[in-house]
Amino acid sequence: MQHTIIKDTCIVNEGQEIYGDLLITNDRIEKIGGNIDVKGKALEIDGRGQYLIPGVIDDQVHFREPGLTHKANIYTEAKAAIAGGTTSFMEMPNTFPPATSLDLLEQKYAIAQQSSLANYSFFMGSSNDNLEEILKANKQKNDICGVKIFMGSSTGNLLVNNPLSLENIFGSSEMLIATHCEDEAIFSARFQELKKNKGILTPSDHPIIRNEEVCFESSFKAIQLAKRNGSRLHILHISTEKELQLFTNMIPLKDKRITAEVCVHHLHFTADDYEKLGNRIKCNPAIKAPHHREALWKALLDDRLDIIATDHAPHTWEEKQEDYEHAHAGLPLVQHSLQLMLHYVKEGSISISKMVEKMSHAVADCFQIENRGYIREGYFADLVLVNTNQPQTIGKENILYKCGWSPLEGFTVPATINYTFVNGHPVYGKGLFNESKWGARMRFNRD
Repeated sequence: MQHTIIKDTCIVNEGQEIYGDLLITNDRIEKIGGNIDVKGKALEIDGRGQYLIPGVIDDQVHFREPGLTHKANIYTEAKAAIAGGTTSFMEMPNTFPPATSLDLLEQKYAIAQQSSLANYSFFMGSSNDNLEEILKANKQKNDICGVKIFMGSSTGNLLVNNPLSLENIFGSSEMLIATHCEDEAIFSARFQELKKNKGILTPSDHPIIRNEEVCFESSFKAIQLAKRNGSRLHILHISTEKELQLFTNMIPLKDKRITAEVCVHHLHFTADDYEKLGNRIKCNPAIKAPHHREALWKALLDDRLDIIATDHAPHTWEEKQEDYEHAHAGLPLVQHSLQLMLHYVKEGSISISKMVEKMSHAVADCFQIENRGYIREGYFADLVLVNTNQPQTIGKENILYKCGWSPLEGFTVPATINYTFVNGHPVYGKGLFNESKWGARMRFNRD
């Protein structure tokens, strides 16, 4: 039996702050609160003046393996995630080859089993012609986080633009369907028009090309498909005020059939930042005007937006330095999402309990993850001990992404991640990693 006791800490969980100890036995949480002692040897960690929170679960990352490992791989990005307090991730299928079959999907799981310090799951990719594989995946719905549909802005064979294919996928999938919603025809036409008028385009044109209409029309279409077919739909990275009218806060999350995510970069940056950061904040959907950010914050706090994620999408520095039209879209963010949100906790924009809800509890509920996302006795001990009075400036010397850069460089966050536990294992502590154990494949309760 292996015991770890975190002493005298503030445990943030399910809307409450409880002061006391927490006992981990092997990979599970055994006891919460009070003064805990155990017979025999136990690792004791001083939690005084710190918060103990559930590990962040990020439902949208791109770790680039296989096929794009010059940008990143599962080992490097999961390690960066752990250093930032993210203990579990769900990774997208637009690798090479795209994960559009069960065999290719299982190859990714095999890589993670041997190289991921964090817990993991992988989305099944969809295309215009892989319905048979999605039907096979239904039989493993408790082992796969969901099906991903790119309804715009895809790579390879992953853009699903055939109406019959969309109808078949929405009508057949027994798993959660996660969508990237941008209307390909609308933004392509906008690009051509602006290119004709201006000649040379710049990063500040990005939110003009990929504007509110581009997002709304695609999200509206996805919701129509889901309602018509009774599908479980989750729309990723909402970025516009107009889309928010499509979501409700009138029913509990557990009863919602249509849910929505917001990403940290859409809560932090605005179109005003293109002048300084240029292609470093080029991403799809685009970062837009300040009034969209204000609306997203309001919807996050009133529960129209259900969870916070990153859409972590690393590219090399050289790929981001190309001219606007050729610069790759995506931002590396998974190492700093928790610290960035703690900045907004410190500012008073969101409470720490609400932050924990949106980054841990709600993700577990949304995806029906088994025994994770909460600090509960019997649950896996995925935990983060954070000091919110220990500022840290983000810089190249402490960035762990393989790409080696961040759009947040030079920004000072108010908190430091002191310990990260994955399945009870102290994988990260005081800046050092213990890589003697890998993370686990997440399971889902969908019977």
